[in-house]
Amino acid sequence: MSDQPDHPTRQAEVTQLLDRAQRGEPRATEELFPIVYDELRSIAAGFLRGESNAQTMQPTALVHEAYLRLVGPDQAPWENRAHFFGAAATAIRRILIDHARHRGRVRRGGNAKRVPLDDGLAAVAPEEIDLVGLDAALNKLAAVDAQKSRVVELRFFGGLTVEQTALVLGISTSTVARDWQFARVWLSRELSESR
Repeated sequence: MSDQPDHPTRQAEVTQLLDRAQRGEPRATEELFPIVYDELRSIAAGFLRGESNAQTMQPTALVHEAYLRLVGPDQAPWENRAHFFGAAATAIRRILIDHARHRGRVRRGGNAKRVPLDDGLAAVAPEEIDLVGLDAALNKLAAVDAQKSRVVELRFFGGLTVEQTALVLGISTSTVARDWQFARVWLSRELSESR
């Protein structure tokens, strides 16, 4: 999601299209896709940047797979655009983890590099992080504090800002900032202990 707020008309249009898509109107999903595609592709490209084409999926494939998981009559109702992109973060996380496992990164250490979990985490491409290890650590964090785990998922896998994360979770920006800070420390410790 971009850092600048969308025009309110565009936000309302996305929310209306999401509502229509969930009622099973195929035309709505056709209209929605071009509107959200650029943002989803930007998120996907950030994760896939730097990997060799022979070893990874393309951003377009990731966007299409995530979109198919997000839209349709079997999905929970989307409250708004932020809620949709929050769900996109979850879908992208699951797809990337499945892909990493498929590529054999389950081995301890794999070809991952150590990176600090700091505010720049959202800008770090996943090929520099052991995604399977991060996923396991996030699952452990969710058992301790689901909200903090969700904050990391939204910020890292969804590329959301503090403000956007607060909107998706219905909490204050200061709570998001505190949760993000706690989660970074907790995950750094967890990932260093797993090596």
